[in-house]
Amino acid sequence: MPVTRGFFRKRPESPAGRLPPGQYDTGSGWPVLTAEATPRIRPEQWSIAVDGLVERPTTWSWDEAHALPRSSYSGDIHCVTTWSKFDVTFSGVSVDELLSAAGPGDDARFALVHSSTGYTTNLPLADLTGGKAWVVWEVDGKPLPTQHGGPARLLVPHLYFWKSAKWVSRIELLAEDQQGFWERNGYHDRGDPWLEQRYQGD
Repeated sequence: MPVTRGFFRKRPESPAGRLPPGQYDTGSGWPVLTAEATPRIRPEQWSIAVDGLVERPTTWSWDEAHALPRSSYSGDIHCVTTWSKFDVTFSGVSVDELLSAAGPGDDARFALVHSSTGYTTNLPLADLTGGKAWVVWEVDGKPLPTQHGGPARLLVPHLYFWKSAKWVSRIELLAEDQQGFWERNGYHDRGDPWLEQRYQGD
């Protein structure tokens, strides 16, 4: 899919200090954008795997993931299509918890995150560790809606939201970076909203 710069509209920037450059506050709304057809995955069908360069490839079922220590994020999210949403609370499990169980290998430097739809996105491992990322199944105290990635999605709130893969099913650890779907189609490999890393070369 080609990248069209004209798709991204400029809106007023407020409130000061919380809005990355080029973003607008979407208020109470939460736009639904996706690169693929929305799947219907029942919780009992869902699982999350951590594999690749790990000592103990591990897969958790829905119930097994829910038995792990619960972790939450409260704050803001930012989409590359220029909307931002403030004061959202997500709950699930920290990616640190999953990685601790799987044991990343010494050569693991990157991750390729897979969705059940076939969608992928790449991240430096450093952007998934240190309390920066979660696999979440609740938003604002309610089950995560299907259109927003339910039953579970990745959450990496310090990066543009295409990095927070919907319908997440696998985190594959790699020694070398490997571009995902949008990165192969012209989007930035990292996607820091404060640096406006929207496209390759930004």
